[in-house]
Amino acid sequence: MSSPIRPRDADVQAIVDRGFGSLAGARFLLLRVVDGAAARQWLASLAFASLALAKTTRLDRVRQVAFTAAGLAALGMPPADIAGFAPEYIDGLAGDSSRSRRLGDIGPNAPEHWRWGGTPETEPHILLMLLADADDIAAFEAETLAAMPAAACTVLLANVTNGTLGREPFGFADGLSQPEFDWDDRITPGGAPDRIYRNRLKLGELLLGHANEYGFVADYPQANGLGLNGSYLVYRQIAQDVTGFWRWLAEVAGENGAMELAETMLGRRADGDSLPGLDAANGDFTFSNDPDGRVCPIGAHIRRANPRSGDDPNGRHGFLPDLISSLGLKGAPMHDAVASARFHRLLRRGRAYGPMLAPLEAMRGVDAGAESGLHFVALNASLSRQFEFVQGAWVASAYFAGLSGEQDPLIGSRMPDPAGRPTDAFHYCTAQGDPRLLTGLPRFVTVKGGAYFFLPGLGGLAWILNQ
Repeated sequence: MSSPIRPRDADVQAIVDRGFGSLAGARFLLLRVVDGAAARQWLASLAFASLALAKTTRLDRVRQVAFTAAGLAALGMPPADIAGFAPEYIDGLAGDSSRSRRLGDIGPNAPEHWRWGGTPETEPHILLMLLADADDIAAFEAETLAAMPAAACTVLLANVTNGTLGREPFGFADGLSQPEFDWDDRITPGGAPDRIYRNRLKLGELLLGHANEYGFVADYPQANGLGLNGSYLVYRQIAQDVTGFWRWLAEVAGENGAMELAETMLGRRADGDSLPGLDAANGDFTFSNDPDGRVCPIGAHIRRANPRSGDDPNGRHGFLPDLISSLGLKGAPMHDAVASARFHRLLRRGRAYGPMLAPLEAMRGVDAGAESGLHFVALNASLSRQFEFVQGAWVASAYFAGLSGEQDPLIGSRMPDPAGRPTDAFHYCTAQGDPRLLTGLPRFVTVKGGAYFFLPGLGGLAWILNQ
């Protein structure tokens, strides 16, 4: 059954609700504005797919657009209007050294080493996302850019994906466990049901101008409909050392044990199923029956990125037990070390790039011949409370959930903490329940670029382009 058409659907860019997995070709065009008026005129001539259109038509070409704060200024937006956006967006992803430190963008991951986005000169102004069939995407890109006047923009980069959907370069299923959103405003947050984890969220966690999980509409730029139905978009290009990852696993666990250890570090099976012993065999599992991380380690990648935690670590058990738990008279402090997940979820729209190596090939040192990685793209209504919290407090932190000296085992930077202590450990339990501690984990990923964008609603886009 197709989903209903809602009045706001005509104002929402389609990628907010669907990832277009049937369109294997993608280009992420990073542009810099040369002439604001010419750029606005060109963009105004392009068609951008709305959610309403996507619901009623099988789209074989999709074009979406987003802007950095510097890009809005270059297009001619008055500073007073830009000031209505979130301060993190105005600063930019690489605009503050303390932000970079919190996000783990230090050492080899520091902005000064990025290919794009690390300096004002390499910061993109416009992100143009093109999706089409694999055999049509090059023509779609060429047609889009052919319509651009030479004086309007320069192409900083045309980032290409490899057409392999649903799997990232390390070999794991990707794009699973996405949040759902309350488009019909049926959820009343903050009640007893929120003591346990739920995957459905208020629309204000995704789109500006709507009630969020706190039950109110957060500040957003309202003049001329600029912010309504828009979302903040995080784009990070992350290179993955696939051969280094699997060779290290083979050295530690042997070729026969490498996959099991990799899945333990990830926190689920390579095909997306939960680890044996959790309460489901698909993406809907939680960690409610594994509070101490004996099955899925506390520090595993997916447990950091989404701890699947509710408002009460003891769950929901009835009035009196709930009251006892609320008063702090039940449960271990360690079990209350992770914030409720409903305030910090992200909607991901990323795609992989580069060649794909089979794990055994990588273990045996096969050279892929080119860089592989992920164009990480995420949408959220609050950069600070959602992306920056997840990345800084959960993924990059060496002290997540009471751990010590352990960053994310897959994507941690491995740089020492501010006191100089190592962050390269990972502890877990074997299938027999025996504790194990690994130290000296190498760095497996390197940030190559990034920026914060604003993905406007189509009404806001029209105002941006018709100033």
